[in-house]
Amino acid sequence: MKKRGGALWVGVVVVLAIIVIVFRDRIHFDWGAFWQQLRHASVGHIVAGIALIYATYWLRAVRWSVFVSPTKKVPAKSLLGPQFIGFTAVAVFGRLADLTRPYLVARRISLPLSSQVAVYTIERMFDLGAAALIFSSALAFTPKDLPHHEVFVRAGVVSLALTLAIAVFAAVVRVAGGAVARFAEVALRPLSKPVAESIAEKITGFRDGLNALSSVREFLVVAAISLAMWGMIGSAYVQTAHAFVETPELAGLTFSRTMLLMAASIGGSALQLPIVGWFTQIAVTATAMHAFYGAPIEAATACGAILLVVTFICIIPAGLVCARLEHVSLKRVTEESEAAAGEQSLAQ
Repeated sequence: MKKRGGALWVGVVVVLAIIVIVFRDRIHFDWGAFWQQLRHASVGHIVAGIALIYATYWLRAVRWSVFVSPTKKVPAKSLLGPQFIGFTAVAVFGRLADLTRPYLVARRISLPLSSQVAVYTIERMFDLGAAALIFSSALAFTPKDLPHHEVFVRAGVVSLALTLAIAVFAAVVRVAGGAVARFAEVALRPLSKPVAESIAEKITGFRDGLNALSSVREFLVVAAISLAMWGMIGSAYVQTAHAFVETPELAGLTFSRTMLLMAASIGGSALQLPIVGWFTQIAVTATAMHAFYGAPIEAATACGAILLVVTFICIIPAGLVCARLEHVSLKRVTEESEAAAGEQSLAQ
């Protein structure tokens, strides 16, 4: 694992070096304008964005407590530390640390890791569904006089179709999850046995997570929390853009127009590499702001950097404090969660 990780790092550095060498004479970037944008950014808007993001971590803890409530009554405040530590691990070590949260929660509330991985799986699906619903609702009703109106409407329609597909898939999995998992494994096995087994395992985990919601009331509570959380995340994007008061293209950005930026940012973080992924995410969001809104590349890059801090890096101080108070090593717990998940997969 460490050898593969080292090879990956070397490969990334080589690729970045080649890109810099090839395009160094073609990229015109005014560093003075970039720093000026950062200096004049509104601190109040940035703080408001960070406050919204921290509120979503509290909502995540509340939602997780609802997920486990049929099995064990757990106060949301006891799950806040694992949320902080888990997302800090992802910010520092990349997506390989995604299972840190279910691992820490399982250890905290003395439930099997498999049950919390199932919760994690269903949590991801609710996130995807809530985000898609907000995207589609906001984008579908953008004013016709806005630039790139057809792009926004098309994205809204696609997002709405995705939301409906997720709802249908969830209903089918809830009723016949085992059959769906077996069908997926048989269908995909000729292409790749490991991929087929992995997808079947995820479908089973999704079914187990759905089964954890024992009543319609719990489902509606989780759905409402998910929608509120993603509404806050979208508002944090708006606050961050509005912080750049000297750039009208960003300072006047509406919630609906922010949706494409939010989608680009989420896409840029899907395969997050440790540290290096920060810069790729800045590049993705800056390119989106420059292309969709016509913002100058320097302002777009400055906004992308602050956006990374607001939505991703700001959790690190709280996570480090919680890890210190709970005597948790980020590196060790990340390795332990990977090993535990691997052992669980082998056992299955």
